Amino acid sequence: MSIKSLHSVRLNGYSPLMSLPADYHMHTPLCRHAKGEPTEYAARALELGLPEIGFSDHSPVEHDDQDDWRMLACELKEYVAKVEHAREAHPSLPIRLGLEVDFIPGHEPWIKEMARRHNWDYFIGSVHYVSGKWDFDNPKRLAEWAEHDVDEVWTDYFTRLTNAAASGLFQIIGHPDLPKKFNHRPTRDITGLYLNFLAACESTGTCIELNTAGLRKDCAEIYPNIELLKLAKPANVQITFGSDAHTTQEVGMNLEDAMILAHEGGFKECCRFNCLEKNVVRF
Repeated sequence: MSIKSLHSVRLNGYSPLMSLPADYHMHTPLCRHAKGEPTEYAARALELGLPEIGFSDHSPVEHDDQDDWRMLACELKEYVAKVEHAREAHPSLPIRLGLEVDFIPGHEPWIKEMARRHNWDYFIGSVHYVSGKWDFDNPKRLAEWAEHDVDEVWTDYFTRLTNAAASGLFQIIGHPDLPKKFNHRPTRDITGLYLNFLAACESTGTCIELNTAGLRKDCAEIYPNIELLKLAKPANVQITFGSDAHTTQEVGMNLEDAMILAHEGGFKECCRFNCLEKNVVRF
């Protein structure tokens, strides 16, 4: 995979009248838990005045029996075609092609293989599994939290997330404190876990995502929390924004709140990935 270009977008002195940032986290029906076609998401983005969007549906894994909430390996070409159709239908809107890719140890060769198959703009690396096949953020598996120590889950999660960032396989790390989704919070100080993770992001130039879907979950909070975000800026880690839209109504949702949070965290710029440019540009 080649990173095409990285542009900085100023967020100086956020006000509600400011333009919204690019929304880089959107899904499609191929993941089996989203509604609406990419063309409909793009139309909604234009209504909202979004300057750019990106699709990052749940990627296939090497074996299709991992779970029931991602596209199948045989559907990858169809996914790309759907995004291309949205581009053709809405030529005035820059639409980027990405994937949300689970980082599961041992699956790195598969991720590299997917990266070679199409002209991607970015991969969002996410962690939904801390061991075995327990997808800890799946509402169907909520009862299994009672079988785990919450602090151990957070430790295992950030260990895997740090390895994902250090792998260099991703341009963005998605919803970087996802275990809080059902309001399971660590009972001890995990600042050290945050710092190790951010150091890995800095070493590979990997961004972190401000994901507004948390406001629609039990935790009622954007991913990541302000504590992690305030550590990211001095660690030289950059950010992107995403609504994690699974319906057209969720496109761009709460991006204003995410911009306010970014400003509170000390950020005055975010990142975009643009397939039209071949070089990395930082400013």
